[in-house]
Amino acid sequence: MPLSICSLNSGSNGNCYYVGNGHEAVLIDAGISCRETEKRMLRAGLSLSKVKAIFISHEHSDHITGIPGISKKYALPVYITPGTHAKLDVPVDPALTRVLSPNQAVPIGKLEVIAFPKFHDAADPHSFIVKQDHIQVGVFTDIGKACSNVIGHFKKCHAVFLESNYCPDMLEDGRYPFFLKERIRNGHGHLSNKEALNLFTKHRGKQLSHLLLSHLSRNNNSMELVERIFTEKAGKTKIVIASRYKETEVFEIDGRPYQEARKVEQLRLF
Repeated sequence: MPLSICSLNSGSNGNCYYVGNGHEAVLIDAGISCRETEKRMLRAGLSLSKVKAIFISHEHSDHITGIPGISKKYALPVYITPGTHAKLDVPVDPALTRVLSPNQAVPIGKLEVIAFPKFHDAADPHSFIVKQDHIQVGVFTDIGKACSNVIGHFKKCHAVFLESNYCPDMLEDGRYPFFLKERIRNGHGHLSNKEALNLFTKHRGKQLSHLLLSHLSRNNNSMELVERIFTEKAGKTKIVIASRYKETEVFEIDGRPYQEARKVEQLRLF
């Protein structure tokens, strides 16, 4: 059974990523409103009835805004580390709160969700692997640098939501004050295009069929730039730019290389 993946929104205005199979799914972060999540999932042909849990990476507002509405309306458990929970500034029903521990698999039906520590300027930040059988999907955004944890998991993934937040030149020449520029690029902020591309080219496995470039800065990056530099190095990997304004299409991750999967789909059309 393949995994379906979709970015519902990706950027400083809100982050929410869908990973699921034919029976159950999870949301990684809930940074857009319940209503907007519903609208985008409907447009993508996804059902919220399949979503069984929300997993929270850290406490910044663009990752947590939608928690109260969507968790309450759909009675969804919220998996969150104690360190992140302590810094949360939105309410979470205690009856729906679940303790998230690093490197311990959480079973959600046939899915397994594993959180692992990362570098970011938050209380207790984590990234995620969502697994089903041999297929692994990574959600690696809001990472200050590609540490050994990120590299090790990236090598094993069949699809990844990977942060490519800023162009170093655009950030340097832009209008942000110096302290904010330093916060972004100091190793605990965000991953630059150059750093993300280096991770991709040096550490991708042959099984990586889809790379969804995520959390692009509105002011310090360009979708066209990111698409160009990654497409030049794509090889057999499908490159997708996740938008801050709308959902991506839904991609089926079945363990095959992207080009091989496309050939099979094309043959089915005839």
